Amino acid sequence: MKWVTRENVHVDRVACPWLIKRFVDPHANFLFVPPEKIPEAERKGAIPFDAKGVELGHHGDKCSFDAIIEKYKLTDPALVELAKTVRAADTDRFELAPESIGLEAIASGSMMIAKADHEAIEKQTYLYDSLYAYCQLQLVKQKYANEIEKLEPKQRREFLKSKVKENKT
Repeated sequence: MKWVTRENVHVDRVACPWLIKRFVDPHANFLFVPPEKIPEAERKGAIPFDAKGVELGHHGDKCSFDAIIEKYKLTDPALVELAKTVRAADTDRFELAPESIGLEAIASGSMMIAKADHEAIEKQTYLYDSLYAYCQLQLVKQKYANEIEKLEPKQRREFLKSKVKENKT
């Protein structure tokens, strides 16, 4: 399936392709075009996202990442947590998630070194995989706080890794 958004990606337009590839459409192809070309791509069958007036765009205080989670009924608690960070970074509401400041900094820096939108997404995929794992880790830490407290550091790390891995399936 083809997906289309505005060129010159930043936080939401990098996060959304990551989300789509990982959880919605693993064979997705992305088009990055000037905003005025989005309707044409949509007429040719591409699904628009993070563009003005589209279903998978900003609505109220939510960003496109949120819209995709809602549309495709993604209920993974770690994705819901990650959405807070993406929303905070994309809308400059850093108080929503402290990690969003770093995400915004990395997204801005990435655009200075990436030659094209596809390259920026490729370079930042590891970042989003890592943030997703971090969100999983935080949820595991909350759930197993009492057990974790009793473990030695090496045991704690192995315990956490095993619980994060369990939650991936």
